[in-house]
This record gives sequence, structure tokens and C-alpha cells, in this order.
Amino acid sequence: MAKLALRDLDVRGKRVLVRVDFNVPVELRGEVRITDDTRIRESLPTINYLRKHGAKTILMSHFGRPKGKRVEKYSLRPIGDYLHSLIHQPVIFSHDTIGKVPEKIIGHMENGDVALLENVRFQPEEETNDPKFSEALAKLGDLYVNDAFGTAHRAHASTAGITKFVTKSAMGLLMEKELKHLREGLDKPTKPFVVVLGGSKVSDKIGVLKALMEKADTILIGGAMANTFLKAQGIPVGASRVESDKVDLAHEILDLAKKRGVKFLLPIDALEAEEIRAGVPIRNTSRLSPQHGISDGWQAVDIGAATIALYQEELAKAETILWNGPVGIFEIPDFAEGTIAIAEALAQSGATTIIGGGDSVTAVKQAGLADKMTFISTGGGASLELLEGKELPGVAALTDKK
Repeated sequence: MAKLALRDLDVRGKRVLVRVDFNVPVELRGEVRITDDTRIRESLPTINYLRKHGAKTILMSHFGRPKGKRVEKYSLRPIGDYLHSLIHQPVIFSHDTIGKVPEKIIGHMENGDVALLENVRFQPEEETNDPKFSEALAKLGDLYVNDAFGTAHRAHASTAGITKFVTKSAMGLLMEKELKHLREGLDKPTKPFVVVLGGSKVSDKIGVLKALMEKADTILIGGAMANTFLKAQGIPVGASRVESDKVDLAHEILDLAKKRGVKFLLPIDALEAEEIRAGVPIRNTSRLSPQHGISDGWQAVDIGAATIALYQEELAKAETILWNGPVGIFEIPDFAEGTIAIAEALAQSGATTIIGGGDSVTAVKQAGLADKMTFISTGGGASLELLEGKELPGVAALTDKK
């Protein structure tokens, strides 16, 4: 069932509660410095639409993991100050999330004003989806808009519970865009459809792997999760991170790929290091096989030169590419070559390129190639669950379009 969208609402003069995702990476050196403002910038179309259409916009978000307590370093106040600099208009800040303080602030708001409530996770009832807390939040507004795709897979008070206590709830512009690209865009992708999956755990990607095998022509595997597949093929993985208890599962996936006729490619060589830190000796392995794997005591830290060439060749043939998860420990520049090469191959491919949230987004930005991608998702966990075909609670709870 299609859900109401922001444009379906009459917002003029209304108090509109908007769940945004301002959980951005920061550095705490005396004062809070935002290191990546993507999520804030991606919320601007919805915020500016509401301002332009005369709504009283009340923003709410979580930030960090304060575990239901008021923790000063997780206050949203600095985020509000930063938003002020982006929209060139004061952002009224409420030190409380519910109760008399926000009620008074909102009561004095004019059409076009923007307010930000304190971190919803300062309240323990947020993550337990407590109905009383949901109702107290809903009391602050007339309408509800969910624009926080990054938390749409969580059934929390501010993402799902609140919808039971408002007359209408709708998708924000970012939520709508995310669903369009990740659900509709990958429902019938233009072929050949190539998927790059990295990251550390096979167990995190099982559902996605199985779901994508229904649609993908080729799947390229990297990151620490590749080690589990290599081990399943009898290839020594040295001291590399591996999920030994998931080797049978890796066998099952390899068999499923064969059965479905999906080209399932694993690294054919690797970059190995004795330790995971910058400046240590590194070397490219020879061709990986049961006789020549990762050296004893060494760890695979990136895909190797031959694998980079092989993966670039596959990506050059693609018409649609989905990428989720780096193929090496790219946070350390010495181990980032494979991940940057994947980003460059996507940028040069001419295909529809979809970056499925998480660390892949950081990698694409570090490579300076974000503007060369068709679509970059703001939600790691949410995008994975959507790709698996799961229903997202934050979307399911919104008002159905008649």
C-alpha cells in the first residue's frame, strides 16, 4: 500500500513534527565538530519545503547512544546551531523533548519557524516504543512526517509509535527518495546488474545475499566477509578475521549461486599485513588457492591487484551497480587501494550506481566521487533490510494513501 507523502499534506499554519536523522559523526575536541554533515544536508529539502509552505516545523532526532539518560556530549544543541548556518534562519532549541518547555516554545512559533527538540534518546521510553511517550511527543504537533530513513528499521516511539496519536503521518522528501531508489530502482534493475558486497560479517549479509541472488547477474565479494568464503573453499586465511561458525553457511551461499546461475566472485589475491595499523609491512599474495593462501600470522587487509583488475572488468560491463560495504580496511590509507578502486570503477562505469549506506558512503566521499554516483543512501541497516524485502516499521506505520 502506498503511503502519504509530504506533498499530500496541507501544512500551512500547522505544527508539523518531523523525525530527522541528525545522528552524524562528530569529533569531540573541546567543542563538537561535525565531520560528515550528509544526513543534515539530506534533510534540508523537507525542512525548506515546510518553511516555504508556512508550517511550524518541529524537528526531532536521536544522536549517539546515551542509553536513556541526559548525557551532555549527546545534546543536539550544536547540531541545531549548525542547521542554523545552513538555513540562514534561527533554529529554536528546546532543552527538553516533551512537556512544558517544548509546549511553550511551540506555542510561540510563527509560520515558517523551525524548532529542534532535545535528543529523543535522552528518554528511556524512546527505544522501548512506550505509548505514553509517543503520545506526549504527538501532543506537540498536528501532523507527523518521517524523514529519517536511517532509523526507519527501528520501531521506536519517534519513528513508529507516534503515528497512532496523530491524524496524518507521511513520508518526508528524503524518505520518499530512498524508497524510490532502493525499492523501485532495484525491483527491476537494468541488466547486467552487478552487486559489490563488503564489510566484516557474512552473517550480517545473509538475507541480502539470498534476496539479491534473485536479481543479480554478478556478485563481487570483498572485506573480511570474503575470508569466510575463502575458508569454505579450503584456502588458508592466516590470522585474518573469519567467522568459523559460518563456513557451512558460506558453502550454502556458494551452492545457491551455482544453482541460480549467478556469477559469484571472491578475491583471487589479497593484500596482507602482519598487523592492522598504518606503516606496517604489507605485501600482495600470490594467486589464492588451497596451496597458497594468506601467510601464517598475517591478515588479509584489502583485495589484491589481480582482484582489483578482475572486479573493474566486471563493473565496466554493468548497467546497474549496487555497492554495500568496503572491500578492505579503508580507514587506514595503506589498506584503502581496493575500496578506492571500486569507487573509481563505479564513477567511470556509466551505469546506474547505488551506494547502499554505511561505510561505502564514507569511502565514496573520501575518494571525492560522491557527485559521480546516481544515488547515495543515508541508511546502512535500513537499506540492507529494505534490500532483503523486509518491511520497515517506520514506513509501515505511516498513513496509507487512499
